[in-house]
Amino acid sequence: MIPDPNLDRQAIERLHAEGCSCVVHSAGALYSFHQRGVSDLWQLLHEKPGLLHGAFIADKVVGKGAAALMAAGGVRGVYARTLSRPALGLLEEAGIPVEYECLVPNIINRAGDGICPVESLCADARTPEECLPRIGEFVRRMREGRGPAPEKSGTEQPDSQKLS
Repeated sequence: MIPDPNLDRQAIERLHAEGCSCVVHSAGALYSFHQRGVSDLWQLLHEKPGLLHGAFIADKVVGKGAAALMAAGGVRGVYARTLSRPALGLLEEAGIPVEYECLVPNIINRAGDGICPVESLCADARTPEECLPRIGEFVRRMREGRGPAPEKSGTEQPDSQKLS
């Protein structure tokens, strides 16, 4: 099936209009998701990988962890309202075209006082495959209600920007 660029644009429009966390254009259909963080992408990769393969994804915030999940899933293109530099590098290295509105040094955590835990966990990983077990452990801990693993010290960059 040849990708429909009009549906890619509709995915971006839906992301903005409906306040979704991400919208996936796959096989001629649009799918909206609303969970926070990387939860939806992790679930798709492990429960419905066919939905990601060859898909276009419009996402609100893409850090390195989300980029790794997208690359591992074989997406064909990404739009992000906010994209981190590490995510951009990973997507470019994977050969995935990416469009974004705002490029930031790192994704900031929800408290606004440091780097997102998934971004931090994946900071020194070079490939999506190196990120996946780290993200898996993070998702497992969150589902168990234990919270994120302790962040590595010294990874915060002074020019990090708080995202709204």
